[in-house]
Amino acid sequence: MTPRRFSLEGRRALVTGASSGIGRAVAIGLAEQGASVALHHFGDAKGAAETARHIGSGTPVLEADFTNTDAATAFAEDVLSHHGPVDILIVNAGIERRLAWENADPTHIEAHVAANFTSLLTLVRKLVPPMAERGWGRVVATGSIMATRPRAETVVYASLKAAQRTAMRAIARDVGRSGVTLNVVSPGAIETEATAERYKDPAFRRAVAAKIPVGRQGQPDDLVGAFVFLCSDAASYITGANIPVDGGWSIGDAPGALPGEAG
Repeated sequence: MTPRRFSLEGRRALVTGASSGIGRAVAIGLAEQGASVALHHFGDAKGAAETARHIGSGTPVLEADFTNTDAATAFAEDVLSHHGPVDILIVNAGIERRLAWENADPTHIEAHVAANFTSLLTLVRKLVPPMAERGWGRVVATGSIMATRPRAETVVYASLKAAQRTAMRAIARDVGRSGVTLNVVSPGAIETEATAERYKDPAFRRAVAAKIPVGRQGQPDDLVGAFVFLCSDAASYITGANIPVDGGWSIGDAPGALPGEAG
């Protein structure tokens, strides 16, 4: 297998939720392999500009609030109209608002459904058919270990991550013959800007590390290899798959780990 099989030269990528964390790391990783990358964010223009700075001048930065069910349609149409066809779609944007399951009211549920599921289907519906017409395309969604190891306070988020995986598999089955693949990369415990406060607590860090077989929490860069691989020609025979990138946590807690909160 030659390095060229992993090259993304000439490919156009769109990364949602690219202003920080996993989205930023993946966007930069795709650019390093030669892809031209457009960035999506919501409410974090400074963070998106920082991601764009790493990639290079002229990197498009677009904003949309996917908790608004109409926003994803307008966003996808804007991308196609002003930035050309997309070869690679990274569906990373989403919300995770922790709340006791008894308090998961319709407002909480509807915001999660719109941001984590409706936007996925809308972007795929708009952007995948042109990929199929051209005979090549990649869609990779950021999943979560919570799809298989849910917690009560994230019941809506976890349920939608499971639904996301089902949707990706269903669509992958339909468009595979057209050269388009759809896959999911599911992180485990990843230290990002969004989780930084929790990881400042030494006890919390120790509890997380004790549960994970490789003995540490992940970093956004730990996800990049899986995304780049799935977007490359080297992964042309992989579709409908879920790749856990979680230090082995989906296997089960590390031997000797004590029960307790670490997620």
